[in-house]
Amino acid sequence: MTKERGIALVTGGGTGVGAATALLLARRGYDLLVNYSRSADEAEASAAACRNAGADVLVMRGDVSQDADCRALAQAAMDRWGRLDALVNNAGISVFGKAAEWDALDAETFQHILGVNALGSFQMVRACVAHLKATEGCIVNVSSVAGALGVGSSMPYIASKGAINAMTLHLARTLAPAVRVNAVCPGLVTTRWFVQGVGQEGYEKGLKAYEAGVPLQRACSPEDVAEAIVWLVDGARTVTGELLLLDSGMHLAGVQPPR
Repeated sequence: MTKERGIALVTGGGTGVGAATALLLARRGYDLLVNYSRSADEAEASAAACRNAGADVLVMRGDVSQDADCRALAQAAMDRWGRLDALVNNAGISVFGKAAEWDALDAETFQHILGVNALGSFQMVRACVAHLKATEGCIVNVSSVAGALGVGSSMPYIASKGAINAMTLHLARTLAPAVRVNAVCPGLVTTRWFVQGVGQEGYEKGLKAYEAGVPLQRACSPEDVAEAIVWLVDGARTVTGELLLLDSGMHLAGVQPPR
C-alpha cells in the first residue's frame, strides 16, 4: 500500500534553511506550500527542486507579520490538499552592525523584528492549529541559540527568539496530545543571510572564530538544520516541548557568536 503524502507549510521556504527543509520534506513524501515574502525567483527555484523530488508544491507570497496573510496561507493549503500535517515557522529577520547598537535601535525596527519572528510565528500557529489538530500534526519553530543563551546579532532578534522558545513550551503543553510542538535553536548557520548582514570579510572572520571556539569545531549548514526539523516533523513521535540546540556545543563552551 502506498503511504499517503503528508502536507507541510514552510514559511520562508525560498532560501537557506527553509529551502533545505522543503526539499528534504519533499524527499520524505510531503507535498508543500512554500511561502516567501521577497524572494519570488528563489521560492520558485525551491519549489522546482521539490517537484523534481516528487512533491506537489504551491508557492505563495505572504508576510507573516500580517494576520490576514497567515490565514490566507493556511486556507490555501486546505483548498489545495484538504489537510495540513506540519507547520514549519522558519520566516525570520534581524539587523546587524550599527543597527544592533542600543542608540541606533528605534522602536519601529524592534517592533518589526518582533512582528515577523515572534508575532508571525504565533499568527501562523493560530491560523493552522485547527487543521493540525484534525491530523494530529506538528509544529516546528525555527528559533536560535540567541533565544536560549542571550547572544546574537541584535537585541530585538534575541528577544524575538526568546519569545519563540517560551511560546514553544506553552504551546506544547496546551496543544497536547493532539499536536506536537518543538523548536530548533541553531548557532551560526552558513547561509547568505549572515554574509549579507556583516559582509564577506566579517562572515569569514566570524565563521573562523566560531569554529575555533565550539567543541565540534563546525558551524551548521542549512541541511544540518533541515535534518533536525524533518526529524521532528516525520519522526520523534514522543518528543514535544523540546528546544533542540544545534550549536556544535557552543552552550558548553560559553562562546558568543560573532556580531
